[in-house]
Amino acid sequence: MQIVAAGILGKAEPGTDRANLTFPSVTALADGSLLATLRAGDEKDSPKERIAFYRSADSGLSWSAPTYPFEPPAVRGIGGTLKLCYITELAPKRLLAAAMWVDRTTYPGKPLFNAETEGCLPMVILLANSDDNGTSWSDWRAVPMPQEIGPASLTSPLMRLADGRLAMSIETNKTYLDRSRWLQRAVFFHSSDEGQSWSGPVTVAEDPSGQIFNWDLRCAVAPDGRVGSFAWTYDTTTASYLNIHRRISADGGASWSAAEDLGFADQAARPAVLADGRVVLAWVDRFGSQSIRARVAQSIDAPFAAASEVEVYAHARVQAASSDTGDMLASMDVWSFGLPSATALPDGDVLVVYYAGEPSALDVRWAKLRV
Repeated sequence: MQIVAAGILGKAEPGTDRANLTFPSVTALADGSLLATLRAGDEKDSPKERIAFYRSADSGLSWSAPTYPFEPPAVRGIGGTLKLCYITELAPKRLLAAAMWVDRTTYPGKPLFNAETEGCLPMVILLANSDDNGTSWSDWRAVPMPQEIGPASLTSPLMRLADGRLAMSIETNKTYLDRSRWLQRAVFFHSSDEGQSWSGPVTVAEDPSGQIFNWDLRCAVAPDGRVGSFAWTYDTTTASYLNIHRRISADGGASWSAAEDLGFADQAARPAVLADGRVVLAWVDRFGSQSIRARVAQSIDAPFAAASEVEVYAHARVQAASSDTGDMLASMDVWSFGLPSATALPDGDVLVVYYAGEPSALDVRWAKLRV
């Protein structure tokens, strides 16, 4: 595997509401074009954040100027912002947007994550439909969540399963002032009606003891219908990030294999699955080489060969504030690279997008990998 091209998808504009561009994701559409979404704001966490769209007609080599299709919505009369937005193509020209909304009213001026309690601001998952390839959108509708989920984190784009259903990957959180022990869980919800209604949660990853957290599950469906999930794994006892762990489901997410240590750390990207079943996984190695790297596997459950590894991005060395769980998560605000996401392109290459720069100016960049 090799990098054959690289560039900037979205350029930061320091001192403006586009100073920090993060949470990039790219969807390859049936017409051959690419639709990229990202979050733009004056800071990494901000009540001024909004979602930007970019389009490419040449497999990601060049990109349009940004458009902003969504006004910050109110949910149940409460003002908030969209932290991220993922696009799933249901059929040619028919798109489904899944966004994570953050309440910016209940605790005004407070950050998303409470480092003292390890709780989060209220969050809601919103869905909207487009029948014209994303030119116009329906009103947002909220996905009902059981109380046990708490503020819901959306960790991957909605997935089309082999049986036609949609799957949604959600992570549980504590409420903002909750000082109880954090018992984190990652779950799937399923829809049989194109996202109009959803099942109850099915556990994908959980440590009932609360020692191990399975954060930011990045998921993909293989050509044979199996689903793979890749967890950013954290040990609360040692306050350390572990290697990425993979789980496989052969039944659409109803049951899962035991977690498999992939042998490299630490935060996985959404994997790109090629037509022949090969999988390209990018990841952030934040505390080792402080870089973004990628490897390829021959199938969703095969080893990611070390010989295939490429360095997508290398960053100047930095250090988190401390090893305390709350401090580590709060210090993400000053981390200046990460959140890679990979997309299989119609030409057989793979596009990896990620953010990088310095705290006052975070671009979204891309690298094209040839497998």
